[in-house]
Amino acid sequence: MTDRAHAAHAEEETGVWSGSWVAERLGVELTGDEALTGLLGLALRRNPKRAHLLVSNVLGKHVPQSPSVVYGHGVALGRRVRELLGAEAAERAVVLGYAETATGLGHSVADGLGPAPYLHSTRRAVAGVARAGGFEESHSHATSHLLLPQDPALLAGDGPMVLVDDEFSTGNTVLNTIRALHERYPRKRYVVVALVDMRSPADTGRLDDFAREIGARVDLVTTASGTVRLPPGVLEKGQELVARYESPAADPAVAPTTEATTEAATEPATETAGGSTGAASPGSVERADLRWPHDVPDGGRHGFTAADRDRLESALPGMAARIAEALPARARRVLVLGFEELMYAPLRLAQALEQAVGGDVDVRYSTTTRSPVLAVDDPGYAIRTRLVFPAHDDPADGPGERYAYNVAGAGFDAVIAVVDSAADTPALHAPDGLAARLAAHVPHVLLAVVPSYVPHTSHAPQAPERPPMLPEPLRGPAFSSYAPDEVGWLLQDLSDVTLEAPTEEREEAIQSGGAHYAESLPVEYQPSEQYQELFHAALESSAARLARAVGAVTEVVLAERSPRPVLVSLARAGTPVGVLMRRWAQFRHGLDLPHYAVSIVRGRGIDANALRWLAGHHDPADVVFVDGWTGKGAITRELATALRDFEASDGVTGFSPEIAVLADPGSCVRTYGTRDDFLIPSACLNSTVSGLISRTVLRADLVGPHDFHGAKFYRELAGADLSPAFLDAVSARFPDVTESVDAHAKDLLSADRTPTWEGWAAVERISEEYGIHDVNLVKPGVGETTRVMLRRVPWKVLARAGAGADLDHVRLLAEQRGVPVEEVADLPYTCVGLIHPQYTRGATGADGKAVTL
Repeated sequence: MTDRAHAAHAEEETGVWSGSWVAERLGVELTGDEALTGLLGLALRRNPKRAHLLVSNVLGKHVPQSPSVVYGHGVALGRRVRELLGAEAAERAVVLGYAETATGLGHSVADGLGPAPYLHSTRRAVAGVARAGGFEESHSHATSHLLLPQDPALLAGDGPMVLVDDEFSTGNTVLNTIRALHERYPRKRYVVVALVDMRSPADTGRLDDFAREIGARVDLVTTASGTVRLPPGVLEKGQELVARYESPAADPAVAPTTEATTEAATEPATETAGGSTGAASPGSVERADLRWPHDVPDGGRHGFTAADRDRLESALPGMAARIAEALPARARRVLVLGFEELMYAPLRLAQALEQAVGGDVDVRYSTTTRSPVLAVDDPGYAIRTRLVFPAHDDPADGPGERYAYNVAGAGFDAVIAVVDSAADTPALHAPDGLAARLAAHVPHVLLAVVPSYVPHTSHAPQAPERPPMLPEPLRGPAFSSYAPDEVGWLLQDLSDVTLEAPTEEREEAIQSGGAHYAESLPVEYQPSEQYQELFHAALESSAARLARAVGAVTEVVLAERSPRPVLVSLARAGTPVGVLMRRWAQFRHGLDLPHYAVSIVRGRGIDANALRWLAGHHDPADVVFVDGWTGKGAITRELATALRDFEASDGVTGFSPEIAVLADPGSCVRTYGTRDDFLIPSACLNSTVSGLISRTVLRADLVGPHDFHGAKFYRELAGADLSPAFLDAVSARFPDVTESVDAHAKDLLSADRTPTWEGWAAVERISEEYGIHDVNLVKPGVGETTRVMLRRVPWKVLARAGAGADLDHVRLLAEQRGVPVEEVADLPYTCVGLIHPQYTRGATGADGKAVTL
């Protein structure tokens, strides 16, 4: 029988399309390929987000179908993917299916593709198995998906990834998955597979746009395509229909639907036409011993390899024979009923049974589901009957109803209910449980239990040891000159430790590889009276500009990231910006946002213990990392890498690597207040404009595996502290810039803010042009150049021709240290600071001024 004939089989049985009932009442239209109405019927959801449900006739979820038809569709799609990729690429592919509906389909696609390993998402957390990722499915009745591979390397290859779902409609779920995985494990190619492509005309171009956005090829392979045309008000009309047909007062002649929800097993609901409820003799419930191989996983929840596939294929004939022996002699119509995500094992058992019994027995296959759907006993409706029973696998999201559709009244002589051992619980055998519900409508029920596969703990990713509790954040005035509610420092206090070293000594050690820059601190720069005057002049002239940038970036965060974000500044340059963003949110919206400061170190990542503390106290999805400005984007990349590593080690997902900055001259981020390279006065000084806190320290003899990174509080510099003055000067301008902030934020939210990384390209060019050959010694932007002058051994300063007052302080510092300032045309930054390359202490004279090469 051809695919088209298989697809039309359900319609041929009655001569009526199983979507006509919904189409007539809601005005829903299904248009597309000729085979579409054979592949799909329609039903009504009990879901506030979508009115209709596309019910597949060949998936084996809601509609009992021949297992050879169900398996054949998946294998055929897999073979088409193999042809598309070619044999060599297919050998390196990995297949990912979606829970719960497509777990069996995805596994079948993997079988058709060849030796590809398979993994499906799951809603069942498993102790001892770290999460390798997760995502949300916005339209679903149960949205949280987990990825729990036994071997996290399954997702880390560079071969093609094949993502399989039952239908491709808006594409949101699949594209969001690709985006999340691509950030961690970029690939050149993805293939999306579905039984049907049901995108609207408005969605058809999104796949190509998305592929261009991530820089990869994304193909789509489906059995048929079409679209669903929904009239205005269809959601409300569908909800009204569901409410009317499920009303206890509904006339059975008008609303032929019933549910077995509270009846005892001895008085079951017959759930057939008219919704009558009558007494029936319950059938028998017996166990069938499958002798499932102990070394074969029950499915792809933790990964399924080519070796697993070979072992299962060898065992299937014997297991099917044992089921056939347990069937009653007169059984002529048999259903193999799988269980939610457990779709593939029951499907293959059903297929093997179908082959074992030949044409003597009509074998069908379907599975139970979480999905609540209205049942209407009408030939033009896809869900004729519904059995309702409580969840029996102790789900993480708590108890709830589960369903088996089109089983009651379907004339089955026997049902083989296949569950995993985690679901073989007292609830399964209770008077209102699945076994009793089936026995109320079927003479013989066989229960076949597949052992739930638990990955070997020796191979499972191990979470690092950690102390039972991390310390609470440090706060002023005990640590920093900021008010205690302005910021909490996720740091340890190293104020009593001598960490400062002469600038030249530090530079030589850093460039020789003898020390990391985070293992010591530079001697705090003591500004001259002339330099302090420059700071105050710069603050006076730029306060309004700073306030406007603070307001704009905060409004973008509130609009796009979270209505109540948790601000987490990257200490220390990000801390004043985080405090100002918090003040703006309070001034403009009355919000009291939490704000913390954490350490991130180039080459060593973000403080993992700080992330653990944040994850334990807040939703990671609400965390917004904040920094002062971008240079070439090194910290942006460092954060993305560090969060990927943290997710892999701890299994905590949700932290976004997207940094919010005041200024983004390097075009490295999407969330910023401005992309102008201008003077941010907090860059002019060190601790005396940053709450009297040092740069952060990470040294093995001071920071243990369970400690926060360290920093010093320079209490002795309180007389020179300008931190409150800086914050107050900018905050005082908030009322003056409110209107311009609103306009600027509106422009930003509607603009294309995709990072171009032009700053990184400029740094690479400068590094080569000046013979430095190390991008870490090129510090672009006013803020980074200032840091070079204050903390490192500068070689020279490149200044954009015509740069004005923004560079007054840099010119003064350059004069004091004998550093040449070279004007350059077409410089993408206002200035760039170059650290002395191949530095030794002979590179400075006796007066401490730089010696040019």
